[in-house]
Amino acid sequence: MNRYCFALDLKDDPKLITEYENYHKEVWTEIKESIINSGIENMEIYRIGNRLFMIMNVNDSFSFERKSKMDLSNPKVQEWEKLMWKYQQALPYAKEGEKWMLMDKIFELN
Repeated sequence: MNRYCFALDLKDDPKLITEYENYHKEVWTEIKESIINSGIENMEIYRIGNRLFMIMNVNDSFSFERKSKMDLSNPKVQEWEKLMWKYQQALPYAKEGEKWMLMDKIFELN
């Protein structure tokens, strides 16, 4: 099993942050199914201020390319992503269109 960690910012607006969190208390069934079907076995999102941190544990069937193709062909995922972009903002060093940015592991205690 592999683990990936990502970061993304929310717009720094308390009302929008509350709305975003409320959506994540009741994530649409189709979104959960899409996540599971892509090979993601567990996903957690944490927040401090307006910074988000996501941890994904994936199985051997997962690939970023496959997940991207699945998402692009799924109208409900596209609807969700468009809605979430109302609340999200790219990290300052993100390229055009980048949202969640993959983080580099710099330490692990074994």
